[in-house]
Amino acid sequence: MATITLTADNFKETISGHDIVIVDFWASWCAPCRSFAPTFEAASEKYPDIAFAKVNTEEEREMSSGFNIRSIPTLMVFREQVILYAEAGALPAAALDQLIEQVKSLDMEKVRADIAAEAEAQ
Repeated sequence: MATITLTADNFKETISGHDIVIVDFWASWCAPCRSFAPTFEAASEKYPDIAFAKVNTEEEREMSSGFNIRSIPTLMVFREQVILYAEAGALPAAALDQLIEQVKSLDMEKVRADIAAEAEAQ
């Protein structure tokens, strides 16, 4: 699957329309972002069942602010519309593969039950 350019206009549709979405928040002036781009692209080809999306933080300032993006690159992983991972920093290919495998193997019923229990406790 080709990498999706994520914008405020297609965000909801992209997140709800795919089981797993991996989002790379980046900017063209960011050297680590440019270094991570080939790794991200390679993973998008390796995992065609996952949606890979990029958010240009310079063009999508409101979205970046809404997700509290303070450093780039920041990687965010959604599964079934739940944010499971959000960390700044470029990952090496092996670490990205490991993250993807962990996300794929999660029991989402348990994750949702844990989220509900935490919400009740507050």
